[in-house]
Parts: sequence; structure tokens; C-alpha cells
Amino acid sequence: MNLYAFGFERICVVIGDLYFIDPAPLLGQEGAERGVRLELRLIAPGELKGSIYSARPIVIDRPVWRVDLLESVAGTPGSLDRAHHHPVFSGWDPGPRQFVDGLSAQPLPWVAAQLSDLDALLEQAGVAVSEAGAGDAEALRMAVPEITDVLKRLLNRIKTGELALAPSTEELSSARSGWL
Repeated sequence: MNLYAFGFERICVVIGDLYFIDPAPLLGQEGAERGVRLELRLIAPGELKGSIYSARPIVIDRPVWRVDLLESVAGTPGSLDRAHHHPVFSGWDPGPRQFVDGLSAQPLPWVAAQLSDLDALLEQAGVAVSEAGAGDAEALRMAVPEITDVLKRLLNRIKTGELALAPSTEELSSARSGWL
């Protein structure tokens, strides 16, 4: 399992590989899925737990938006045949999967375009722009090349069978392996 975090003033992006099997899948979501999950979340510094030199706790808090660059394990590696996003969350639970044209074929440019417009993502999610820090939109925009580089590397490692692997157990009817 891998986890990457890009933190700014009050917004962060977390990225990780993921393998899961839904025990009660919706139509079209049957069978195991693997891929990369990227979430836009709120972030906050925690209180120091020691001296002024102590490590500061970091709270990566509630999700705002999610993109799942997933594929069916039974399908062709690299197909991203189940790539989708969740533009809205209700608390910690995502809204329904939204499949959009171009996401499976061109995931990196699609994600880059979304992350480059933080205000639009927040508005779409029903989150007040004031929940972001004053410099978050620009800082996120500047980090988009690094973020898409991580996505590209993780997707390549999944395609080669190195990441997003099934837990080592025989019959699985339900599983979730990954940080996110």
C-alpha cells in the first residue's frame, strides 16, 4: 500500500493504490477492482505534543472530492474501464459514481484540469470556498505536475502487477486494501 500527500494551507490531495471487492455491488461494479484513488481533503495542523521542537500532528480530515482511476481485475490491465469520480460527499460517504467521457482514455489531463480549478471543485462539492486557505488554489495549481507524475507512476506499477494486489487470502467476497 502506498500513500502520497500534498498538503497546502487548508486543502490537501492524498493519493494511494487500492484493491477492493464490494460485497453488494451495483450493476456494472461486480468483481474485484484495482487502481489509484485520489482525494481532495481538508487538512489541519494538530497541537504540539511535546516541546516547540516536537513533530507536529497533521490531521488529514474530511473528503471533498474523489477520483477513482479503477479497472476490473478480470479485465485488461491499464484499461481503467471503471474510472469515475465522486463530485459530492455526504460527510465521509461519497455520492454516486460519475462516469465522464475521456477519463478512462486520458486520466492525467482530466485530473490535472480538475485540480487546476479548486474553486470549481469546491463549488461542485457544495463546500464553501472560504474553507480553503487564501493561497490553496494557486499552490494546488503549481503542484499539479507533481501530482500527475505520482498518478502516472502508480498507474504504471498497477498495470505491471506490482501494486493494488488482492489481500493474501483464498476466497474473497469482500475486501478493501489501501490507505484510502
